[in-house]
Amino acid sequence: MASSSSLAPSFLLSMPQLVDPNFNRTVVLLCKHSEDGAFGLVVNRPLVTTGRVTVNLDPPVSTDRELQVWVGGPVEPHRSWVLVGEEPDEAEELRGMKIAAGLYLSTSPDLLRRLLEPNPPAMTRLIVGYSGWGPGQLEAELQESSWLMSDIDRDLIFNTPAERLWEAAIRRLGVDPAALHMSRGVH
Repeated sequence: MASSSSLAPSFLLSMPQLVDPNFNRTVVLLCKHSEDGAFGLVVNRPLVTTGRVTVNLDPPVSTDRELQVWVGGPVEPHRSWVLVGEEPDEAEELRGMKIAAGLYLSTSPDLLRRLLEPNPPAMTRLIVGYSGWGPGQLEAELQESSWLMSDIDRDLIFNTPAERLWEAAIRRLGVDPAALHMSRGVH
């Protein structure tokens, strides 16, 4: 069953039978996939909080600007990434991983600092936590029809309201979300 071909980059669209609250009606940007497992980020789950989110930078930064934070998944919620939806201005600033054309993942403190400025870069998202799968786990979930796969659409990520992203991504496949069946996959 092991395959050397990577499923990444792609979108994973949760099927209705995936009732895990971390993944119900989610769109996951699958960033890495190998025989060792998979790494992805939920891209349609804004963090809803009434508290303050602390960003630790050296030197410290203070801002009154509201910074939208997104939940990338249940694994390591203390870790953060910046998803960038454009070609980087400076390679040094990015210090990250190219996911697809015009889509990068960065851990750069300089980029995080820019997100806190009055005019942050367009098409950037601060994401905390991630979605991870162990060896063979994602393949098993795909075989169980827990996910639909589709091509990445950067415009959907950055220009579609979070609450409509899942439905829009499924409709882009030519499927009516209401018509999705609770199947166990093809064996």
